[in-house]
Amino acid sequence: MSKPIVAIVGRPNVGKSTLFNVLAGSRISIVKDQPGVTRDRIYAECTWLDRTFTMIDTCGIEMNSTDTLWSGMREQAEIAMDPADVIIFVVDVRQGLTDDDDKVCQLLRRSKKPVLLCVNKVDDFNKLMPDVYEFYSLGLGDPIPVSAASRLGLGDLLDQVIAFFPEKEEEEEEDDRPKVAIIGKPNVGKSSIINRILGENRLLVSDIAGTTRDAIDTNVEHNGREYIFIDTAGLRRKNKIHEEIERYSIIRAVTAVERADVVVVVINAEEGVTEQDAKIAGIAHERGKGVIIAVNKWDAIEKNDKTVYEYTDKIRQILSFMPYAEIQFISAKTGQRIDKLFDLIDVVIENQTLRIQTGVLNQIMTEATAMMQPPSDKGKRLKLYYITQVGVKPPTFVIFVNNKELMHFSYTRYIENKIREAFGFKGTALKFLIRERSEKEQRTSL
Repeated sequence: MSKPIVAIVGRPNVGKSTLFNVLAGSRISIVKDQPGVTRDRIYAECTWLDRTFTMIDTCGIEMNSTDTLWSGMREQAEIAMDPADVIIFVVDVRQGLTDDDDKVCQLLRRSKKPVLLCVNKVDDFNKLMPDVYEFYSLGLGDPIPVSAASRLGLGDLLDQVIAFFPEKEEEEEEDDRPKVAIIGKPNVGKSSIINRILGENRLLVSDIAGTTRDAIDTNVEHNGREYIFIDTAGLRRKNKIHEEIERYSIIRAVTAVERADVVVVVINAEEGVTEQDAKIAGIAHERGKGVIIAVNKWDAIEKNDKTVYEYTDKIRQILSFMPYAEIQFISAKTGQRIDKLFDLIDVVIENQTLRIQTGVLNQIMTEATAMMQPPSDKGKRLKLYYITQVGVKPPTFVIFVNNKELMHFSYTRYIENKIREAFGFKGTALKFLIRERSEKEQRTSL
């Protein structure tokens, strides 16, 4: 089951971004930031007590005096609410209750989602609590006073957030059908791929209500095997807020990737691979999912005998952090190589769950260290004692060494490459955990 989604919404200048940054910052021990996917922090993986959730940042709900006031506000609020299981509505105690707060509140109430009213900038509870009581008139229950800047009241807020999460024992059992998420920038052909699969081959069995509001789950059968395709293409209808499209495509990708076994990252062949494609692909990479790069609209490209190689080189260059990803050139319009996607999906799923015997792994590691001596520093040399596989999805390995500090990333990558040479693991990341063990402990274990 995917992690709950918590959205922080509110008007500009109420301290919404400050609250998000404090909760996502490394100085708060309860929060682990999710690094490396975007330069601006759009989402963070957070843990409070024993519950983990994904927190998303949203744009300020702009209020203005033009005729498009309600349409613009409603569209932005809907996008903020769509993927969320719980909404934190931030208001400003210093500004007091405004008409704009009341209008935003009306939209949030219609969402039927749990909404927590967070009154920010309460730097002195004794002095400012009478001003907090004013917000009872919004009808959202007890206001929760906090000061994001002073880090006050955050624990009480998070206690109420996780109270809306389902109990762990009530979480539904995992569906054993492979889940395939179709993600990518808007207008790259995500829904066209789904439509081609469902329309031309008539593979639709039934529509399944998605467990998140930002995606539609569709049950597909191909060659006697069932798959669940997660389509995230619905974002394109938000045509009046172009400046936020890429921002929220990231958020939608996060929610879809969380639930997927294999992720198909769709790239527009006419545009080529972009930095935004790399950000979206990075979400799947960091979560250890199986990855296929589908270069769509390949029929629209003028080609020669070098075109495929040039495109492949460019993709490998920009997506250098995931050299294991499989690449397929397709056309949703003509159906070119759509069937081959299923072949790749099956291969990636098999590799995601592949287990290697411990004896074989240690033989590979022994041969690798004989071919390239482990690094040393100040007269102390790295020793690799033992390797074993401890998990799948992604395949996860533990290497026991004499000194973790000497196990440089480049040597870990060298061991990974040797394992890939032997077993492929196409389309999936490999995760390595380095554990330190003294020579005495090693001799005792033997």
